[in-house]
Amino acid sequence: MPYSEKPFSTSSVENREPILAVIQPLFQHAHRVLEIGSGTGQHAVFFAAAMPHLIWQTSEMEDNLPGMRLWLDEAALPNLPPPLLLDVGGHWPHEVFDAVFSANTAHIMSAVDVAIMFCGIGTILTPGGLFALYGPFNEGGRFTSESNQQFDMRLRAQDPRMGLRDIDDLQALGNQHGLRLVANHTMPVNNRTLVWQRDS
Repeated sequence: MPYSEKPFSTSSVENREPILAVIQPLFQHAHRVLEIGSGTGQHAVFFAAAMPHLIWQTSEMEDNLPGMRLWLDEAALPNLPPPLLLDVGGHWPHEVFDAVFSANTAHIMSAVDVAIMFCGIGTILTPGGLFALYGPFNEGGRFTSESNQQFDMRLRAQDPRMGLRDIDDLQALGNQHGLRLVANHTMPVNNRTLVWQRDS
């Protein structure tokens, strides 16, 4: 079915400025950033416009590409190239990137796919490069808020493979693939931005 209207994510509008405040200084020396799971493309357009010094490479699964292209085509930013087809369980780009960003993806992936994502990032991120992951997370095996617990229940009712991931588990995954957790930023609405750095 052809796309005639751009998809729209309210949460992307609500969280884009707090996320930018965290990633803009992190990515100030980056040249190429890969966004995993770009969704509608709204974040990509906003961040690419705010950080014109870097190439913001979007990626998504096949079904989401047509809608995202509407946002990218309308923006027509010189540092926003066409999106890549990327399913974390499939083929990864052959290029390397100075940074990787992903928002609200870990909890909609299976635990297996989250592990594969960390493995893939470990292969495409340059030494010293940064990976920023935004979303809701558990800490120490516990929910950090009642709303996050309810959100987790809704996700698992939809698909038992989905659910909030624990920061300790993600840290262990990072360690397996040369990624060291270097920052844990508190964000609005019980979210976090976790930042890993690849070993140099």
